[in-house]
Amino acid sequence: MSELALVTGATSGIGNAFARRLLGDGCHVIAVGRRQDRLDQLAAAYPGKVRTVAADLATTAGIDAVAELCATEPLDVLVNNAGVAHYMPLADLPAAKAAELVAVKVLAPTLLARAAVGPMVERGRGTIVNVAGMIAFSGPAPHTQMPRRVVYAGGLAYLVTMSQTLSAELEGSGVQVQVLCPGVVATEFHQRQGIDMSAVPRMSAEDVVTASLRGLELGEVVCAPGVEDAALLDAVGEAELAAFYGQSPQLASRYRSA
Repeated sequence: MSELALVTGATSGIGNAFARRLLGDGCHVIAVGRRQDRLDQLAAAYPGKVRTVAADLATTAGIDAVAELCATEPLDVLVNNAGVAHYMPLADLPAAKAAELVAVKVLAPTLLARAAVGPMVERGRGTIVNVAGMIAFSGPAPHTQMPRRVVYAGGLAYLVTMSQTLSAELEGSGVQVQVLCPGVVATEFHQRQGIDMSAVPRMSAEDVVTASLRGLELGEVVCAPGVEDAALLDAVGEAELAAFYGQSPQLASRYRSA
């Protein structure tokens, strides 16, 4: 029996590359996206192997509809890829756009993973890939180095921690969790934000998918396709744990009166 995967944001970019790679590997795919015309194009290229679901994951109805599929279909793979950016300083970010970003990159992945994980554990197998990005690690960067995208960076950082914690929670269950953190990728993503990236070196979406699938084979929870020295990622995790384990019920000396 062929494996079954559900991929959100499957109409373009990384999501489309994921869907096509999984289809090429023999999977059947439930392709989720906002644009029915593009979903139909994917389905036409793989007759009988694609089920299309037009849903907007910025809405409660869209999330609920896809979560129902995650809970009831025998998924082997869930790829939480759908995304929006809305790059701008927080004070300039319209409330509706902030809410859309949080819905798509925080609430939707959380609720879809929640719906899928129970049945996966019952079957003793499954894979959940949450697509974040290297911006998740950019918080300490000064404003002179990074464009302001507070909610976007925060949402991706949430996906990193959620994925790491969920992976630990599922240890020994047969269910694997990965957070995929590409850098700048050659997709329509920035174009939709009105950002010209034509002069910036970018990784292909296909290479990002190759890294993710190989990272799963390697057992990586955090997969960073463009980071050559994997020890850097280990160092980040070690530093976070050092701070976590370094806490005490006693007030730190630097906060005591001189």
